[in-house]
Amino acid sequence: MSELFGTLPDGTEVHRWTLERGGTRVEILTYGGIVRSVEVPDREGRTADVVLGFAGLDGYLAHPEPYLGALVGRYANRIAGARFPLDDAVYALEPNEGPHLLHGGARGFDKRVWEAAAVEHGVRLARVSPHGEEGFPGRLDVAVTYTLDASGALRIAYEATTDAPTVVALTSHGYFNLAGSGAGSAAGHELRLAASRLTAIDGDLIPTGELREVTGSRFDFRTPREVGTGYDHNFVLDKGVTLVPEEVAELHHPSCGRTLTVSTTEPGLQLYTGDHLPAPFAPCDGIALETQHFPDSPNHPDFPSTVLRPGEVYRSETVYGFSVR
Repeated sequence: MSELFGTLPDGTEVHRWTLERGGTRVEILTYGGIVRSVEVPDREGRTADVVLGFAGLDGYLAHPEPYLGALVGRYANRIAGARFPLDDAVYALEPNEGPHLLHGGARGFDKRVWEAAAVEHGVRLARVSPHGEEGFPGRLDVAVTYTLDASGALRIAYEATTDAPTVVALTSHGYFNLAGSGAGSAAGHELRLAASRLTAIDGDLIPTGELREVTGSRFDFRTPREVGTGYDHNFVLDKGVTLVPEEVAELHHPSCGRTLTVSTTEPGLQLYTGDHLPAPFAPCDGIALETQHFPDSPNHPDFPSTVLRPGEVYRSETVYGFSVR
């Protein structure tokens, strides 16, 4: 089901698509591919929205930087110095976080209106990112499909092709609070994460190239424990890149019983505890679990490659499952 959600200052209409199946109700916006809400029951059958979002379009336009629920690209996370080498060239991008590029640039995929079409149990968003957009080479044809399966799990499938060598890494930037949006800090959630290493970072959150062991540190979530605060790190998933989604994380809220599982084809997951969420939200109101390739991969040949060439198809898939216990 689709309905008008709002209008951009230039007159472009933004629509909201509502999906409902298996006890889950999800709203997707054509602006930024935003997952505006995800409503699921707790152990008592009480339904709540478990992702942070704004009631109207004005909220997203006024507060773009948290990337609330947004589809992020062309490149999720950071590229150091807003430049990268590819083949025999070095490409200069448009920096938007000091000297670096973050989440695709100042007008990344999160600030574009996507064409929408209904698919079985979901919606398919598509757009063409022209050669040179935010400095990236090659025309990129992108499609992202959001569907609900019979169990109520939200499946996000990404696909892209290019007419020239480029780099691409996409993700969805939802902030989860399983107690319900507006319920206060999410720092008390329990997290399990199948990652024995992380990408070490410098003061600008740029990877140094070291893959650091988590054993004995506050980054070891291989056994479930309370999340706390102070995380904005990419974890190296033990499974690596896979052809089909494999479960890599579980987030649980003990009081209400809601449980989120994350399965993905991606090799990394960014854990961000929302420590810098601006008003009207408070720090740590939600926890982001962004499945991804590693930050700054184009500048680290030893990291899993994000290069896409003509004739190839970029594919990535992540599934957010919901249950109670």
